Amino acid sequence: MERVTDQGATLKRALALTCVILAVELAGGLVSHSLALLSDAGHVLTDVFALGLAWFAVEQSKRPADRRRSYGYQRVSILAALVNAVTLIVIVLVIAFEAVRRLTHPEPVQGAIVIVSALVAIAVNVYVVFGLRGHGKGLNLRAALLHVTGDMGASVGVVVAGLVILLTGWLYIDPLLSLGIAVLIAYGAWRIVRETVNLLLEGTPTDINLADVTGEITKTERVISAHDLHVWALSSEEMALSVHVVLEDCPLGDAEHVVRDLEGRLCGRFAIGHTTIQVESCHPCGEIHHGAGEHNHPHEHVVLVSSSTAPAASPPAGGSSSRGR
Repeated sequence: MERVTDQGATLKRALALTCVILAVELAGGLVSHSLALLSDAGHVLTDVFALGLAWFAVEQSKRPADRRRSYGYQRVSILAALVNAVTLIVIVLVIAFEAVRRLTHPEPVQGAIVIVSALVAIAVNVYVVFGLRGHGKGLNLRAALLHVTGDMGASVGVVVAGLVILLTGWLYIDPLLSLGIAVLIAYGAWRIVRETVNLLLEGTPTDINLADVTGEITKTERVISAHDLHVWALSSEEMALSVHVVLEDCPLGDAEHVVRDLEGRLCGRFAIGHTTIQVESCHPCGEIHHGAGEHNHPHEHVVLVSSSTAPAASPPAGGSSSRGR
């Protein structure tokens, strides 16, 4: 909880500083008539939106699980990241349209104002980036960090454009740079959209190899085989697993020890914090032919089902629970 609180405070500070950047670049863009600077201000506006949503998501993730949300509210961060990406795409379209218009009808730009405004933005963004780094690798924070770092790179380009205009008077650099900023934003947005869609579809996390997970399970003593393996993300920072494990014929207590061992190793190697392990011995359901997704068929020969959110947790002997996936 302390880490989440630190994230919230950092995001609030970053949000306030980004609003300062927005005001500086918007005023500078209007005074200098620079589309590149206004494009960067548009990008900063999405930064404000991104950081605001990221802060909101962190606050929501503090809410405990309830009857309606048995896994809590961690997936708010995924929705926030998706909304951020969609807003970026809208900004890209607006910038591209205006850049094409200015390529056909160039407008005078005051390079000195462009340079000063962009340098202020760069200085503040550097501080924000260093503040956001080191506060976890969640998708929501990475989406917000991507906004800020992308804007910092774009601001560097704006400084270059201001120098070119100031030294040569070549006005086409302004809309051309704006198109470059649009491409940069679009690339980042696509990466976020692709990852959030995979999470919402409960796809296997990109850093998880199911073959490696299966190998870790089947090399366990007393384990004969494993099937119906599923790994998905509850949020960008927490993963869950469900699997059916066929064991040698053994007492219930020994089967429970096997499950506890599996929980600890799966958490330690793959950072899977929530595991649901169904143990089978006689006539395992792997012998039953069923299609993908048909996981709720009855089991008459189940030895033990264990569900855990922490490897160290241990339910009462003989107890059972199931996610019912």
